[in-house]
Amino acid sequence: MRRIIAIALNTYREAVRNRIFYLLVGFGFFFALSSRFISMVTVGDQARVLKDVGLGAIHFFSITLVIFTGINLIYQEIERRTLFNILSKPVSRSEFILGKFFGLALTAGLSLLAMAGVFLLFLTITTGRVETPLLLSFLLLYEELLIITALALLFSSFTTPILSFLFTVSLTLIGRVLWTYNEFRPLLRTPLVRGLCRAIYLLLPNLDKFNIQDAVVVGRPLSTPTVLLAMGYGAVYIIALLTLTLFLFRRRQF
Repeated sequence: MRRIIAIALNTYREAVRNRIFYLLVGFGFFFALSSRFISMVTVGDQARVLKDVGLGAIHFFSITLVIFTGINLIYQEIERRTLFNILSKPVSRSEFILGKFFGLALTAGLSLLAMAGVFLLFLTITTGRVETPLLLSFLLLYEELLIITALALLFSSFTTPILSFLFTVSLTLIGRVLWTYNEFRPLLRTPLVRGLCRAIYLLLPNLDKFNIQDAVVVGRPLSTPTVLLAMGYGAVYIIALLTLTLFLFRRRQF
């Protein structure tokens, strides 16, 4: 565990030194703050517009930060030959992968916490209150970020940054619209096609489970079982992705 923590902290320090990190966090802050201005010039419910724009901006830049940081995690270690120095010490490949994951998870969590803190401050100034569903939305967003982190780490473990980027972005976009499967399912007539589509639906990350932004913005009540099921689904999917990453990385020849 001590070695995993050391790798995680080193990964966090590398991510913080990366100019992309500051660029994306800066843009996240900018849009979170600009949402205040947008709400002031909008006719209608200013609080609703503020929440919609702020949550959308934080969501976009958090995911972008995770993808651009995660796709280079392992490839850079191989290119700089630092991976061989690490593995030559009493550090297993499993500890290396888990350390990288927790390091990026820490980076994503702190950046999300910073942007959410600024956003909640301006929301409190505008409305005088912070609603519990808002906090739940950030919690579910963080779990979504962890899934995307695990995806980026998976692809980074066996391919180049360009392909890792394409694969991670593709699965992220697919995961956001995977809910449409239930709309098209009645149109699937052939049992083979229906079964194949069902298998793909179950295998791909259903990121829409973590999207409660619409409910938060309009003030629609959230179901506790729905939130708990989403959190459970995310935990299982993250464990599955990390298990697959460990399996592939152990078999990789350098």
